[in-house]
Amino acid sequence: MKRLTFKTVTTEAKLLLIGIPVLLWTLIPVYHMVLFAISPRDSATSGRLWPTAPTLDNFRIVFQQKHFYLDHFWVQLGNSLLIAVAVGVLTLFVATTAAFAISRLKVRGGRTVMNMALFTYFIPAAFLAVPMYKTMGNYGLLNSQWSLILAMVTIASPYCIWVLKQASDKLPYELDEAARMDGASPLQLFRLVYLPLMVPSLVAVGTYSLLLAWNEYLYAFLLLSNDRSVTLAVALGNFLAADDSPWELLMATGLIYALPPAAIYYAFKRYMVGGLTAGAVKS
Repeated sequence: MKRLTFKTVTTEAKLLLIGIPVLLWTLIPVYHMVLFAISPRDSATSGRLWPTAPTLDNFRIVFQQKHFYLDHFWVQLGNSLLIAVAVGVLTLFVATTAAFAISRLKVRGGRTVMNMALFTYFIPAAFLAVPMYKTMGNYGLLNSQWSLILAMVTIASPYCIWVLKQASDKLPYELDEAARMDGASPLQLFRLVYLPLMVPSLVAVGTYSLLLAWNEYLYAFLLLSNDRSVTLAVALGNFLAADDSPWELLMATGLIYALPPAAIYYAFKRYMVGGLTAGAVKS
């Protein structure tokens, strides 16, 4: 059993003094969301710490689309899922192949291209929204879900390439040499050696890009306008258009919308931590 010392106790106390306020600060918004979601309409803004008559009727209204703001709830939720998965898959493909070419094949100019791509992060994504809108308009992609998918892949790829490249640099080059001596082609090296060893980092960057697309609002708002093509994140903004907004339905819908990314994160949390840490520091 580890012996307790005064230094250990004071360190733990400091951590608790910092951790508890941070935890409360994080949970209070979630608590209010749940509070509104289970409150009847007439008592949602009563200021009570807990509703006198909790109800799940708000969720029934959302699921059955029994409000004009929710006419396309399932379609919009499906749009969010489709776009997020497409962004995750495409970003994973682009980042994996680029990192492999730069790190393992030593393509000339690869590191320069990667650094130039990372340089784009010095410009806030909001500043690139109008140029991105203009570009998608020139290619006739406005109000197409492909415009949002391509925009999010563009934003997510530089960071994902950098993470995978750093993780790839840690793999022993002797594995590549042994595979080449056995007659493996670059494609076989990529498929049989590189991919199996990079699984944690691949899961990490894939999850990162998927969640980035799932939570995106600005680009989805600019590039998509049809009610049947927008994501649910944009549709939630319609609740605030009226003077008498149905806050209980907004919070119930928001709570439903927050569950998939939370489930994805906790399902792959081990890979997220290990994969991003593997690419964070170069040995």
